[in-house]
Amino acid sequence: MARKPLAGDEAIFVSRSVHEFIDEYAPTFLTSSASTLKGYRDSMTLYFAFLEAEGVTPATLGFAHLERPWIERWVAWLRDTRRNSPDTCNNRLGALRRFLEYLGSRDATLAYLHVEAAAVKRQRPTKARAEGMSRDAVKALLAAPDTTTRVGRRDLAIMTLLYSCALRLGEVRLLTLGQVHLDVPKPYLTIRGKGGKVRTAYLMPGPAAILRAWLRDEMPACTSPDILIFASPVTGRALTEPAVDKRIKLYAKTAHEACADVPLRAHAHQLRHAKASHWLEDGMNIVEIKFLLGHENIETTMRYLDITTGDKAKALATLLDEGETQVARRWEARGTTLREICGLSRSGK
Repeated sequence: MARKPLAGDEAIFVSRSVHEFIDEYAPTFLTSSASTLKGYRDSMTLYFAFLEAEGVTPATLGFAHLERPWIERWVAWLRDTRRNSPDTCNNRLGALRRFLEYLGSRDATLAYLHVEAAAVKRQRPTKARAEGMSRDAVKALLAAPDTTTRVGRRDLAIMTLLYSCALRLGEVRLLTLGQVHLDVPKPYLTIRGKGGKVRTAYLMPGPAAILRAWLRDEMPACTSPDILIFASPVTGRALTEPAVDKRIKLYAKTAHEACADVPLRAHAHQLRHAKASHWLEDGMNIVEIKFLLGHENIETTMRYLDITTGDKAKALATLLDEGETQVARRWEARGTTLREICGLSRSGK
């Protein structure tokens, strides 16, 4: 664990962390999308512009300025002063949360900042999102399989891929060994979607570990790239959709007892829907979500997430300038500013 900075070092630690998060960590571990990376940078720029407006300087910046009261005031500033839509405010908040999660990974004593940020209430969306599942419901559902059994481990791996990568059920059922790439720095799947379109689905450490354990236990000596990794033990062919659906509903019944948010008639597509909604809540823009879902055009993604044309324009504001040049003029300052010590240009670009 990294040493916790002394009080006088806090500004230096924060500024270095912002630079490393935006220029090194995010493009390596979070996304390769230039638009999403710009969204992270713009959100951080706006946060430090707000702190500057509140009189915080490089000499006074500390960890306390990343705590919940300051974040709540920032969200209110975005909403009331900048007149940002609820969706844009939520996107900005999601980006800041990701930075604070990274900060906590660098120093465990700062993990509380991410916990506090997660407790900040999101703005009420302008339009209800399509039906999915809450995060608590997904967590309860994934905890339902009995992993001491082969079927339980298989079902956990299937549901984990459905949610973590927002895959279609058919894409998981037909997944072959040759499509799985785990022995690389950033594990990923090569997904063959509708119309034969191929896309990449990256795996976070947790899902990668679950899939790796399944392959290690079930096919340790197999090298054939065409073998199905979730083949039926009876027929040797792909599991049928009704068979998987039946298993998910069985787990939903068990999970519902632990979490009332779990729909009793949960189905595979609901996990994909839930992940897409959670990506949106976490600040990911709909252009990036479009690629991750394997949609051919953004209109499909809008319908999928129940986003209106007007909402799309607001969500896309995180990809565009969104008036950052005006913010720069408003908060123009002489000498070194918070944004400059964090490696953030005044324009947010």
